[in-house]
Amino acid sequence: MRQFTAVVNPAAGRSSGTAALLPLARLLREAGAGLETRYSRSLDHARELAREAGERGDAVLAVGGDGMAGCVGGALSGTGAVFGLVPAGRGNDFARALGLPTDPDALARVLLDGEARPVDTIEVDSAAHGRESVLGSVYAGVDAVANRHANESRVLRGAASYYAGGLRAVAAWRPASYRITVDGVLHERRGYTVVAANSGYYGFGRQIAPGARLDDGTLDVVVIHHAPKRLFFAMMNELKTGAHLRRPQVEVLRGKEIRIEAERPLPYGADGEVDGQLPVTVRVQPGALRVLC
Repeated sequence: MRQFTAVVNPAAGRSSGTAALLPLARLLREAGAGLETRYSRSLDHARELAREAGERGDAVLAVGGDGMAGCVGGALSGTGAVFGLVPAGRGNDFARALGLPTDPDALARVLLDGEARPVDTIEVDSAAHGRESVLGSVYAGVDAVANRHANESRVLRGAASYYAGGLRAVAAWRPASYRITVDGVLHERRGYTVVAANSGYYGFGRQIAPGARLDDGTLDVVVIHHAPKRLFFAMMNELKTGAHLRRPQVEVLRGKEIRIEAERPLPYGADGEVDGQLPVTVRVQPGALRVLC
């Protein structure tokens, strides 16, 4: 029987994180599993708690949204530890890519009986932050600005915060000139964003890269070229189904190592958190994380 350590997002903390964990904890303990719950003080503290639990041989549960999943999963990447996810955030896009259920009974069965499947992670390398690992995607441009607005929202929640943040970001956006180097080949483009995707989803269920797979050892690089803003707003709706890929303004490249640069300071984000400014280099780490799914 598995021993679990649940690391709870400091933002989710005593509200949504606890609400998601309590019924699941009861089911795990009734089945005979051990469970220790740790509330992190920060994302750095969450990484520390995750590594300590993994070194003890516990299966480590990230309780929160995509930022928490990326934080805990990234800390365990390459360690051999077992990672589990309890979706309790706004987007939950990595859980969506894994096909995880939200029903406590179904999720408990996955965590108790599911196999630890190897999935890829992303190494992110930047001058400001050094090297760290994340799970879903790294995005540089208008979507990073939109995500910052969504995270700062105190009124709107869920999909509404992402949509409002997107509208605000696009309205103020100026086209950016990018230099995108994919496995040593340079592509110069002008547009809205560059997304290096391990998972197909980001931004609350938007299918930015429908062809991305978590275990294929490759990243899908989605480039949205310059277009009139009215067309970009239409594309925001098409992201729900992946229909944006049919537009000539959308290009998909694929590779294992991607460097993204721009002619002006631009933010990049990863797994729902805005981490820094370009340039950034990302590399796929094949099969680096063992995930219960």
